[in-house]
Amino acid sequence: MGSSSTSALLSLLSILVLVPWATSASVEETFLQCLSLRSNPSSPISALVYSSNNSSYQSIYTSTIQNLRFLQSDTPKPLFIITPLNESHVQTAVICAKENGLEIRIRGGGHDYEGLSYRAEVPFLIVDMSNLKTITVDIEDNSAWVQAGATLGELYYRIAEKSNVHGFPGGVCHTVGVSGFLGGGGYGYMLRKYGLGADQVIDAQMVDANGQILNRETMGEDLFWAIRGGGAASFGIILRWKVKLVPVPPVVTIFNPSKTIEEGATKLVHRWQYIADKLHEDVFIRANLELTNTSSGGKTIKVTFSSMFLGTIDTLLPLMNESFPELGLKREDCTEMSWIDAVKNLGGFPDSTVEVLLNRSLQSKSTYKMKSDYVKQPIPESAFEGIWKRFLQVETPIMQLNPYGARMSEISESATPFPHRKGNIYKIQYLVYWQQNGTHDEETKRHINWIRELYKYMTPYVSKFPREAYLNYRDLDIGTNNRGNTSYAQASIWGRKYFKNNFDRLVYVKSKVDPGNFFRNEQSIPAVTAW
Repeated sequence: MGSSSTSALLSLLSILVLVPWATSASVEETFLQCLSLRSNPSSPISALVYSSNNSSYQSIYTSTIQNLRFLQSDTPKPLFIITPLNESHVQTAVICAKENGLEIRIRGGGHDYEGLSYRAEVPFLIVDMSNLKTITVDIEDNSAWVQAGATLGELYYRIAEKSNVHGFPGGVCHTVGVSGFLGGGGYGYMLRKYGLGADQVIDAQMVDANGQILNRETMGEDLFWAIRGGGAASFGIILRWKVKLVPVPPVVTIFNPSKTIEEGATKLVHRWQYIADKLHEDVFIRANLELTNTSSGGKTIKVTFSSMFLGTIDTLLPLMNESFPELGLKREDCTEMSWIDAVKNLGGFPDSTVEVLLNRSLQSKSTYKMKSDYVKQPIPESAFEGIWKRFLQVETPIMQLNPYGARMSEISESATPFPHRKGNIYKIQYLVYWQQNGTHDEETKRHINWIRELYKYMTPYVSKFPREAYLNYRDLDIGTNNRGNTSYAQASIWGRKYFKNNFDRLVYVKSKVDPGNFFRNEQSIPAVTAW
């Protein structure tokens, strides 16, 4: 190792007493010594290791924290942040963390709803993958290799650079990291046409708990199955994914008509439940429920029907007039554009160029809590009336109703760990935002209590035994592991809500590939000995 990298590690060693954990200095010292010994001299890791005394530590730490609820003075911070530039850096971080009993949090886009990619209650380090963002698009092969630190927006942009008739069925929040998205399933406005993002994964490379690099062939089909929707961070650190691209027409159509409850929104959204999962697979209509201002200065409820259709207005209008005439969709409500422009517009940047998809810093940060549900039978109008009453109790409540059906009903529950397929009309995402004025302030308590009460109110109308939930809308309210190892019984409380019967296979895979439970967090798959 060169003298510059050695001196950098020595400077880190000299300030270990300043780190925010009350652990013995020897652990941090031996961790840094391990990095020094195992680092490749031609590509030293030392310049990529940040401790709390480093001037860049705070800016790197906060750079992709999306939920300000976890950016407080009492939020536990990592001993170190490592920002690898190549796969050997990831291997070294895993090996040395394991040897020294440090936990790892793996961060891509930083959108984990409970902050589990950058916080922990035990001594830990963050492996921040944001530098590993190379994307190689192969139009002839209809595929792309995507490094784990890339964002969805970057993937979409690189596809559109090569073709206007290829796309990827991902979400419209362009700063979401590809790896977390695929690792938890991942969906977007082409869900009903092509299924999940994870359904398009055809290969992957990852570092396992032994520091070895595996691909689909060497990891085997059990592990390859598990990482596509089972929470990849339970099994290792993904280096890159190979995904199938999907065909898109040169022209798609978007529309976003809104109605208030005074304009009949309650009956419309009630009717939407009966048709949204039965529409043609090229049509995706999300119902967004939120507060809006009235002309008199009060508040009311607004429902926006946000849609993308894979085709032209001339083809769309007859379909809508036949299937959902109550919406009264008109030509002037609709706009034709390319798929890449639709992604940009639906993501909230209609007036920007597509280059906005490359900007990782535009996503506004806020304080929020989110939860999820699945609906298998239409809920009555009276239930919506109860929702409206509760919406008026806070400032920024939102519910997003995302339709299923079509391709999602054709894929087996066990094809990937993501089990929410046939039989679901739609998925609910509950959101509440607020201004946080201090650590654990009253506003935070009030809003978290509010969303929990709304969730309780919805109990009679949603899935049961288990009450299902979506992993990428992570919610620690539904159950957590013990610190360190946890029991199968305890983990199954939350595990079956996310994975249903697929939870058992995930535990089997975890127990086989990571029996020491190195990769763990509050909702990681447990390793057990009785398999």
